[in-house]
Amino acid sequence: MRLLVLGGIRSGKSAWAERQLAGRAVTYVATAAGRPGDPDWDQRIAAHQARRPPTWTTVEAAADLPAVLAAATPGSAVLVDDVGNWLTGALDRSGAWEHPAGAGAAQEAATELLTAVENCPADLVLVSPEAGWSVVPATRAGRIFADAQGSLNQRLAAACTDVVLVVAGLPQRLK
Repeated sequence: MRLLVLGGIRSGKSAWAERQLAGRAVTYVATAAGRPGDPDWDQRIAAHQARRPPTWTTVEAAADLPAVLAAATPGSAVLVDDVGNWLTGALDRSGAWEHPAGAGAAQEAATELLTAVENCPADLVLVSPEAGWSVVPATRAGRIFADAQGSLNQRLAAACTDVVLVVAGLPQRLK
């Protein structure tokens, strides 16, 4: 199983994805990097941590997501929350914000992730933001992220067996 769960901010996508693996031993891959001095961010992370069953193993993988997926074992379950945080880090590492190619600067990292998803031997649930339902962002950084996220979501959807969009906590099966 490869399931992509899409949704907007506070759509309920993470909680819905977590429920799909209830009762299983899960490796929860947290991709958000810390933000010192940002208490609101700390509260968001704490809320996600509080929902995880104590039997789940958490792996912090802001940069190493492809390696974590490659190391998964057949029959296990992996939940990645979320692809957007991982992508932001990949854009940072590639210098995409200032690079003339913009989102294209992180293309190699996105392709590496896609290959890892396609070859992951575990049951895999990916949570990813749907960034395309708004006006075109006014800033270059916003456009780079929206373009990169939209492109990556399309590639992940093609590689996944199932795709669900969560809106207001309600899942809509797309594939």
